[in-house]
Amino acid sequence: MQPLIPLIKKKKKLVVGLMSGTSADSIDAVLVDISGAGISTRFRQRAFASFPYPKGFREFVLHNSLPGSGSVETISTLNILLAQFFADAVKAVAKKAHLSLSKIDLIGSHGQTVHHLPSPQRLFGKKVRSTLQLGDPSTIAKLTGIVTVGDFRTADMALGGQGAPLVPYFDFVAFRSAAKHRALLNIGGIANITVLPKNCTVHDVRAFDTGPGNMLVDALMKKLYNKEFDRGGGIALRGEILPELITAMFRDPYFAVKPPKSTGRELFGEKFIEKILKNSRGARTRDIIATVTEFTPLSVYQQYMRFLHKKFSIDELIVSGGGAHNAFMMEALKRYFAPAHVMTSGALGISSDAKEAICFALLANETIAGNPSNIPAVTGASHPAVLGKICLP
Repeated sequence: MQPLIPLIKKKKKLVVGLMSGTSADSIDAVLVDISGAGISTRFRQRAFASFPYPKGFREFVLHNSLPGSGSVETISTLNILLAQFFADAVKAVAKKAHLSLSKIDLIGSHGQTVHHLPSPQRLFGKKVRSTLQLGDPSTIAKLTGIVTVGDFRTADMALGGQGAPLVPYFDFVAFRSAAKHRALLNIGGIANITVLPKNCTVHDVRAFDTGPGNMLVDALMKKLYNKEFDRGGGIALRGEILPELITAMFRDPYFAVKPPKSTGRELFGEKFIEKILKNSRGARTRDIIATVTEFTPLSVYQQYMRFLHKKFSIDELIVSGGGAHNAFMMEALKRYFAPAHVMTSGALGISSDAKEAICFALLANETIAGNPSNIPAVTGASHPAVLGKICLP
């Protein structure tokens, strides 16, 4: 435990945050200066880079994330292989910042989610919630020589929580306002919203996954156009909305479930895509893309109105993640949330691309400080918890 003592005592740390999202297309790595902890946390981004996985790796991960497709051998191997990729990302972002690894104090790694089962299941007399993020943090620590915190979700789930979303704690620390009601929207593979009433405490924060973010668009772009994504929303902008398809997608039971709730590829993956294609048979491909792209901001707005609006009428909507680069999505959000001001987190000095990676750098810092960083009102956990596993180099 000797390496932890000086780390705990350090007032200012250099921390790398690592994030690989539901889309499984790349690793986001950010190097951050962090001082303090809790609500007194201050941070500054030093360097950020996104590192694409090797060709074919995304499809390999997604295939092995499906029930009945993976094997114990493959999942075990992926756990270590992903950790090697994460360690490479740490080395690369350090190089970009012109720093040696020995100068970095800490790594916070979200890992790569391959399965997330937040609803309890009865098994052998026990109630079980489970989740699996690959990219073994102990391997990252050994390959970099840096203390690494990972596997953040399971502690919350052990206390009856969903294990997600975890970003709301960071949203509270970084974006709370004394003057405005704010909502933070991250559009990655899944979309999640955090509402911060003005002058809020951490107990006032509300957040949940609203449904699919980019994952439906990306999957359909691959199937219909053999492209990884719709750059800037260009194809969606040329299409027309299919109202019947919108109605069909909203029939999924997830949209009626009250928060706390979280979701992932288990609900909005391949089977959901098959339903979309069945319900849009004969339609122009660009109209399918336009409709599915429209569905993300519309479902965010529908969930906001259904579960949040009665208590909080927001003044600002702050968007991050890949969806912030989709002009179609951003225009739709402005239309739905008017008169609230819609902007990206970059307008407030926090990169919309780096935001989630920064979050896990800060969560690692909270773990080392011994501070809880889940929000029970958000996840449904019975009480606050210190998150993550600390792995020594």
